[in-house]
Amino acid sequence: MSAVPLIAGAAGNPANGKLLFQRCASCHAVGPYATAGYGPQLNHIIGRRAGDTRDYKYSEAMKKSGLVWDEKTLAAFLRAPHDVVPDTKMRFWGIKDEQQIADLLSYMKTL
Repeated sequence: MSAVPLIAGAAGNPANGKLLFQRCASCHAVGPYATAGYGPQLNHIIGRRAGDTRDYKYSEAMKKSGLVWDEKTLAAFLRAPHDVVPDTKMRFWGIKDEQQIADLLSYMKTL
């Protein structure tokens, strides 16, 4: 079975995305009291400039990336973080399942 690219219209399920986010929660926080921990908080990430929260020390690579997080850039980053931002501090190998990426993005849009 071939993967359908997210930009081709894979519909995300925010409830499933919330469950999948539990994998991310060891480093990233969301919600009304979210603050940076091992990674930056991810509230309102859609439309935010990469490396732009005040309470997290980002890598130089992330600060200089020039990225603004939209669905396309987030999907690419979730697939292969080190391909999108070489030398990022994020220690995550990526998600290969396009439906899981769509679900996570759907959830993140609710934050």
